[in-house]
Amino acid sequence: MAELYPVSLQTEPGYLEDLAELALDLRTCWEHTTDPIWSKIDPELWTITHNPWVVLQTASRSKLAALQNDPEFCKRVRELVQEQRKYLKSPAWFQRTHRNSLPTCVAYFSMEFGLSEALPIYSGGLGNVAGDYLKAGSDLGVPLVGVGLLYQQGYFRQTIDADGVQHALYPYNDPGQLPITPVRDKDGAWVRLKVQLPGQSLWLRGWQAQVGRITLYLLDSNDPANPPAYRGVTSELYGGGPELRLVQELVLGLGGWRFLRALGIKPEVCHLNEGHAAFAVLERARSFMEDNSQPFEVAMAVTSAGNLFTTHTPVAAGFDRFAPSLIGRFLGRYAKTRLGIDVDSLLALGRAHPDDPDEPFNVAYLAIRGSGAINGVSRLHSAVSRRIFQCLFPRWPEAEIPVGYVTNGVHTPTWDSAAADAVWTEACGRERWRGTMETVAEDICCVTDSALWELRAKNRMELVRYVRERLATELGVAGASEAEVARAKDVFDPNTLTLGFARRFATYKRPNLLLYDPERLVRILTNRERPVQLVVAGKAHPQDEAGKAMVRDWVRFVRRPEVRSHAVFLSDYDLLLAERLVQGVDLWINTPRRPWEASGTSGMKLLVNGGLNLSELDGWWAEAYSPEVGWALGDGREHNEDPAWDAAEAEALYKILEEQVAPEFYTRGRDGVPAGWVARMRQSMSRLTPRFSANRAVREYVENYYLPAETAYRERERDRGAAGVALFKWRQDLSRHWAAVRFGEINVSTSADRHLFDVQVYLDDLDAEAVRIELYADPLESAPPVRQEMARGNALVGSVKGYLYSAAVSAARPASDYTPRIVPHHAHARTPLEENHILWQR
Repeated sequence: MAELYPVSLQTEPGYLEDLAELALDLRTCWEHTTDPIWSKIDPELWTITHNPWVVLQTASRSKLAALQNDPEFCKRVRELVQEQRKYLKSPAWFQRTHRNSLPTCVAYFSMEFGLSEALPIYSGGLGNVAGDYLKAGSDLGVPLVGVGLLYQQGYFRQTIDADGVQHALYPYNDPGQLPITPVRDKDGAWVRLKVQLPGQSLWLRGWQAQVGRITLYLLDSNDPANPPAYRGVTSELYGGGPELRLVQELVLGLGGWRFLRALGIKPEVCHLNEGHAAFAVLERARSFMEDNSQPFEVAMAVTSAGNLFTTHTPVAAGFDRFAPSLIGRFLGRYAKTRLGIDVDSLLALGRAHPDDPDEPFNVAYLAIRGSGAINGVSRLHSAVSRRIFQCLFPRWPEAEIPVGYVTNGVHTPTWDSAAADAVWTEACGRERWRGTMETVAEDICCVTDSALWELRAKNRMELVRYVRERLATELGVAGASEAEVARAKDVFDPNTLTLGFARRFATYKRPNLLLYDPERLVRILTNRERPVQLVVAGKAHPQDEAGKAMVRDWVRFVRRPEVRSHAVFLSDYDLLLAERLVQGVDLWINTPRRPWEASGTSGMKLLVNGGLNLSELDGWWAEAYSPEVGWALGDGREHNEDPAWDAAEAEALYKILEEQVAPEFYTRGRDGVPAGWVARMRQSMSRLTPRFSANRAVREYVENYYLPAETAYRERERDRGAAGVALFKWRQDLSRHWAAVRFGEINVSTSADRHLFDVQVYLDDLDAEAVRIELYADPLESAPPVRQEMARGNALVGSVKGYLYSAAVSAARPASDYTPRIVPHHAHARTPLEENHILWQR
């Protein structure tokens, strides 16, 4: 526990400790029962920061002493502490459902975590997913630990100048003001570890953040023992050049796994949230080598079974790649002295073509080769990822590239408004997001139309108040006139249809599609009978000039005199602003270029608040959309960067707003309720909110990935990795003999309803049990491909390991649809993930 004050106060024993216990648990960012405590200590600072630890650290001793004399305040603090401890100790879904199951620990590695604005170590979607994942994991009692980096600056903060130009600022993250504490050993020493870099050791300090039941460990290079250049390794998220990025990823992967070991934590499952964490697979293998005196290849065969790689990247160019010389410089010694392999063998793990000396090292390829399972973050993204990774599985059909999916979800208690929480609690109970949610959809459908519409009215009113206050503040800081600041306090109308459009300003997200025809948009916004108001927010990467130009276009548009009252651009899009927007807007617009939105989660955050979506049929919306729950753009196909298609979709977007969205919102009954709009709200809330929650996503990861990974890892690590030794030998045998494996004659005969295939196969000196002979047929429509195993018959006369294989298949398809093939087979291996040989009969 961090010390609040060097000089003790004359307060009741445990009073400050209780406050600190509450303030240092990030559960406060979704369990809002403690909010009145911090607001009472310092209402202004609490409103600005929503950081309980800052409020507590900043408060005067006299203020805290005075509150200690307030019986009601102290009583409430004690009640909240007891509620908190009860939450931490009570069995949750995992304990009730899998109480006799392992794993006992899952390590979740991520480059960023978007938990709260109180801990700004995130940039966008990836961090939001990671933060919501830990929160839902805590609610469900999953035995997770998080591993990340503590950035001295984090991601940049955005300001907009008088010309609409974005500027980047990098305020310092003072650890003393963040809700974190140093990780200390049993003797009280700060846990530090050393990572060897070329010519110098890098010291890393450990911090921890408490996320309910889950501990997030953060590594920090700002240690006084480091030279200045190395102290800045964890200075900035996604900053610097390739060398800094590589060192950061080494710190996360190698350092992160080593740090867990230093604490005595031995996870059965390692979850890599994107390729940045890929180097953890090497250090995990090295640890197994050290513990069991096995070579690297055996250690990888064993430990990979317990690793899961989740990719969020929809384009091949999005993965980090490093020059071979850079890998050799930073990892050559590690490979030789710690892994027992040469640098070329290490480089091969990160290449599609291992023998190409000029091919860069791709961290995603390392993650794939070091994991027992791979998943994308939506159904569509898994198909896109199979296409991206097909180069690692040459001659394998795209449908069989081993990439599954778990569609992302959001942590609903983080994103719901107070009004929404009240509606859901009355209908579904307080524990609705902490179980399996079986009755949630049915229960929320019982809420009346008037109650749902009142929810939207309350949320919209709160957003209007917030927009007015924030815009006035932004204008004042920018040096606007008093008249301009005063006008800002009157923008927007709480009874007007309110649209939200906020995201990272990157070209593939097409943030300016809504601005394609500015005059058309002006007419939509200023329609007298059906007015519309629009909130826009978003950042462009500091080096993305095209993105910054799109920010400038929006800022200049909202500053037009005829638009000012109807549209605003709010700068420095962050978690606090996102929370307000998703609670308050009636409709969320998302316009990515399909299929480049791997999942997208911003639109999911509206669901719990009764907001609706109008989005491209990409990512999650390609799964979620039906006409009853919202509106869709696109035809479900890919059009690349076709300007004509952009024009067509802009036209469609305007037409939907004019002819469907606005009329439905403003068509009211005698009671003032828009029946059609509320019916769509009801369908969206009931059908989509539980389905696209982090609760569902976490449970899918546990049951579909973590439990099987733990079982597979336990099987392989038993007897000092005996199964890993067998797998390694199997792979060696396949590599040694595969070139000589061949097909002989094939004979096909057809009866009334069956095709009978007889195929001669010559296996050289390969054990027949090491392969499987199949008939394969491509999938038809949405059906899976046909994989019919062929039975081994008699040995071929005069041959060495030559056999006749036979199989019968339905004659509903022509015999020419089926092709015999030879694939590796082992009872415990994942083919083709762990062995990608394949031979087709020509």
